Amino acid sequence: MRNVKRRSKLETIDDYLAPLDRDKRAALERLRTIIHQAAPEVEECISYQLPAFRLDGRMLVFFGAGANHCAFYPGGIVQEFKDELADFETSKGTIRFQPERPLSATLIKRIIKARIAQNAARRNKARRRRADRRGTRPLTP
Repeated sequence: MRNVKRRSKLETIDDYLAPLDRDKRAALERLRTIIHQAAPEVEECISYQLPAFRLDGRMLVFFGAGANHCAFYPGGIVQEFKDELADFETSKGTIRFQPERPLSATLIKRIIKARIAQNAARRNKARRRRADRRGTRPLTP
């Protein structure tokens, strides 16, 4: 019950990290720093009771701590990096890792850049669809 109460009051990533074990908190702080390095314009927020990062109004990535692991949630892009993630437990949009064996900074940055490109492609596709419905062409590709 304590977790439910604690999580219902989350307003910042620091609120989320504060009660975690030292090793998980350190691993997620490192991940947070790398996300900011890869995308300095991101906005921090809490979404679905997890630390999240938004860029240009769209969700970019999330992270969190489970009972026995930490997790990075970059979305459906995980499959594009399956070879580099072979040593980690993954699912469609999740990468699980142990705090003492985190993801490499280089890989995290590549995943972030791929997510930014994926969001941009989706935004452009939506613009083209709207323009097609209106019978006009978008000003930007």
